[in-house]
Amino acid sequence: MFIVIVGCGEVGYNLARMLCYEHHDIVLIEEKNERLKKAQDHLDVKVIQGSGSDFSTLEKAGINQADMLVAVTDKDEVNILSCMIANQYGVEKKVARVKNKRFVQEDAPLNAKKLNIDLIIHPESVVAGAVVKLLNQTAATDILEFADGKIVLIGIQLDRSTELIDLSMADAATKYEELNFRTVAIMRRDRTIIPSGTTTFMKGDRIYITTQKENVDKIVQLSGKENAKIDDVMILGGGQAGAEIARLLETDSNVKIIESNADKSAILADSLNKSLVIRGDGRDINLLAIEGIIDMDAFISVTGDDETNIISCLIAKHLEVPRIISLINKTDYTPIIPTIGIDAYVSKQLITVDKILKFIRRGSIVSVASIPGMAAEVIEYIAGEGSKITRKEVKDLQLPKGSILGAVSRGSEVFIPIGNSTIKANDKVVVFAQPTAIKEIGKMFD
Repeated sequence: MFIVIVGCGEVGYNLARMLCYEHHDIVLIEEKNERLKKAQDHLDVKVIQGSGSDFSTLEKAGINQADMLVAVTDKDEVNILSCMIANQYGVEKKVARVKNKRFVQEDAPLNAKKLNIDLIIHPESVVAGAVVKLLNQTAATDILEFADGKIVLIGIQLDRSTELIDLSMADAATKYEELNFRTVAIMRRDRTIIPSGTTTFMKGDRIYITTQKENVDKIVQLSGKENAKIDDVMILGGGQAGAEIARLLETDSNVKIIESNADKSAILADSLNKSLVIRGDGRDINLLAIEGIIDMDAFISVTGDDETNIISCLIAKHLEVPRIISLINKTDYTPIIPTIGIDAYVSKQLITVDKILKFIRRGSIVSVASIPGMAAEVIEYIAGEGSKITRKEVKDLQLPKGSILGAVSRGSEVFIPIGNSTIKANDKVVVFAQPTAIKEIGKMFD
């Protein structure tokens, strides 16, 4: 596909990087010199300086021939206007990222349908949903659902309390055969490992396991962890993400939300029903102590500043808060987060990229997700009739290097594919793949 991307911030850059692996024709439009230089130095794409809301810039980018335009600048008006102009040039698919939640609401005066935009993404709402899902599975560092919820990919940090330490993948699969699971990836320090049968579990590994939904609690127990009930939650940051998380939690939990800005605090107090709004600096350990952080079941930091999120989460960890979740805005930080002791984190940028990739790759792909800090993606495919993946047993498929089949959903059945398993047409298959393998593994399902 020929895709024009407007905006080369964290989202635009990472989206272009992923699409380059799949050999799409990409043109990036960006106004800021430093972002332009970064793209020119590190990406195999055409880069044009200018605004996506300018007709001449879009024409220079080749908008007349484009199959899709994706507008992901930090300005709603530029993103929406870029899509509207693209529509006039006959571009088939348009995607926009927005900060104003009203654009994704059906009753809004202007929304995706009325603007003729195929996909409008409000990242803060998606982040809030991801945080709440992590709170519901407190032992997990990451949790993703596939095949209509029947297959779960769960991330867990290993310590000495688990029997898995020093076991090989093959031995663990045999010893715990009744659990029907597969370890599809290991994050060891800053390395992403696609394991083989001889790979062993080590203390400090962050492992990623696919299994059926009903086995998640047993997997958690096997890892030496346990889920805890979340009654009391403290949220740092009263922006859109923090406010949305509070709304989702306040019905069933006692929520305190800390915001330093006076105007935002007042708006929050008016808009939330049960949550207690506190005006103050969340980096102030005395304030956190006064507000009872040591009695909290969870601490969530979702300010717009990564350093504030990281520092406040480390304070919460020092005070032994059981569950800590941080928002990370700069993707360069994601590899170090597990090493400094933060339980779980979400990336607004990577979540947005995942949503757009899923839209671009429609067809045999049902869903796609990235795991922050890992150089790989989790993709749910539907096996096409007569596709290469259905023609041989798994052991004879010659899967691309850097890919692994995680789990298969066939009707009401979920199973882990082994050597003599066969994939059938219309099976939903969860695949873990490094970027270099994505294009080739995708071909096997078409």
